[in-house]
Amino acid sequence: MSMQDDEILGKAYDSNLMMRLIRYLRPYKWQVTGAIVLSMVVALLESVRPFFTKIAVDDNIAKGDKEGLLYTTMLFFAVLMIRGVMQFFNAYLTQWIGQKTIYDLRIEIYRHLQYRSLRFFDKNPIGRLITRVTNDVEVLNEMFSSGIVMVFSDVFMIIGIVWLMFSMNWKLAIITLSVLPFLFYGTFLFRKKAREAYREVRLQVAKINTFMQEHISGMLVDQIFNRQKKSFKKFEYINGAHRDANIKSIFYYALFYPSVDIIGSVVVGLIIWYSANGIIEGTVTIGTIMAFLQFNEMFWRPIRDLSEKYNIMQTAMASSERIFKLLDDKTAIIDSENPVSLNKTKGKIEFKNVWFAYNDEEWILKNISLTIFPGETIAIVGHTGAGKTTIINLLDRMYDIQKGEILIDGINIKNVSQVDLRKNIGLVMQDVFLFSGDVKTNIDLGNEEISIDKVKHSAEMVGVKKFIDSLQGGFSGEVKERGSTFSVGQKQLISFARTLAYNPQILVLDEATSSVDTETEILIQQAIIKLLQDRTSIVIAHRLSTIQRADKIIVMHKGEIRESGNHQELLAVGGIYQKLYQLQYKEQEKASLN
Repeated sequence: MSMQDDEILGKAYDSNLMMRLIRYLRPYKWQVTGAIVLSMVVALLESVRPFFTKIAVDDNIAKGDKEGLLYTTMLFFAVLMIRGVMQFFNAYLTQWIGQKTIYDLRIEIYRHLQYRSLRFFDKNPIGRLITRVTNDVEVLNEMFSSGIVMVFSDVFMIIGIVWLMFSMNWKLAIITLSVLPFLFYGTFLFRKKAREAYREVRLQVAKINTFMQEHISGMLVDQIFNRQKKSFKKFEYINGAHRDANIKSIFYYALFYPSVDIIGSVVVGLIIWYSANGIIEGTVTIGTIMAFLQFNEMFWRPIRDLSEKYNIMQTAMASSERIFKLLDDKTAIIDSENPVSLNKTKGKIEFKNVWFAYNDEEWILKNISLTIFPGETIAIVGHTGAGKTTIINLLDRMYDIQKGEILIDGINIKNVSQVDLRKNIGLVMQDVFLFSGDVKTNIDLGNEEISIDKVKHSAEMVGVKKFIDSLQGGFSGEVKERGSTFSVGQKQLISFARTLAYNPQILVLDEATSSVDTETEILIQQAIIKLLQDRTSIVIAHRLSTIQRADKIIVMHKGEIRESGNHQELLAVGGIYQKLYQLQYKEQEKASLN
């Protein structure tokens, strides 16, 4: 998907898209049927109101029939009461249907997003995805609650009014409908202009969402580098474009609706002009004139409503096209039809001739082969961009490799379900993400199998329990969005406790100690010594001092394994590792002198 997708407006009606949308109404087919029936009844009761006026004037008042007038009035009041009750149930039911279908659709979209691979999120900005789940879905809510069902009410009302007019006086009916060609032409122009305006509005909404998501997440950078004014000017420009697009659409509405009222006024003049001669000749009654004036007023209301529903339908088609394009995206890691179980993982890991590229054949990893035995700890080092983190993403199967195979206990990970695979791999990342809620939930992630005692034990082993106990509420203490009130080191330790609580057989530390101070790092290193026992572990670190005890160190350079061995062996070789070590040693020496 690209930004051009937000400009798509589509046809006012697309049968394929509509059939897919109707699928969301099927679970509520009886409610939809009931709403349509209620719409028909409401339209019928509404359209007969002028008929009572004619009877009251021509049959009761003109003949001095007080009893008949009372009966007509009571019947008219009863019709109004029934119509009011029916309209209430109809409005409630249509809104209920809309909310139910939108709930189902949002659930489906969110579930779909949860199972997309990282490759999908690499291509799609978060702001645009939020637009799909919020704005585009809300447009469909308007269609489900105010469009599909309520169209029947407007159509039935128009049919009922036309039928009653012709049955009452066909000549006056023709005069009343004589201006329809002008109305249809005006509606065609309005729809064309409104279509263009809506396209621009939708594009600007997507731009605002994308901008806001990016700049609120990066607010710290804006403030540190004093970019607030520059960011504000950029937002002011985008917001101004959104305002102008909306004003443009409002202009067309402001022009269209008065035009419809003018056409209706012209019809009133024609009815009065023709009826004046009819009254003189005795072919038209006063009650008929009053009824037709009411018919005229009622006739234009559903016409205006249908124009509004046309716009709802048009934007709904565009939104549904974007939503279904998202739902049809197959960028996902697919599990094997008959997955192999990893219930008793020993932890042997093998990379055999692995090649991987994010784009086509721009290889990030080239012919990687390595073996990690159960209980062994290996470290992966190298310059930025060497492919260290990519190896971890492939082991977790966040991406699928193009060539070669990755095995755990001799089983190709493509033959293992993702849930089973990731259940056996614990990962601590450099960039820690904490959810809003409480500390306990950020450690057990809502897993009911992990007891509070296990949570506390994990926190104690990584040295973070003392900090958690000092919080108001302890393990029930509040965690704000992204853990904003915690230090980087504190968040890192909580993330470490989270991984330990799940007790994985394979432990992966991706720069896990790079963002903590020396004292915190010592606490983690002490815990790691105990925790790595009987676990297969992979450690990625820039600080070479943290990996000297590793059983094996893998040195990567430009996507290839260049050196392999323990700390002393690699220093003796005098290659890349020795240069990295000497460079860091000199930096540490300079820091100590300062």
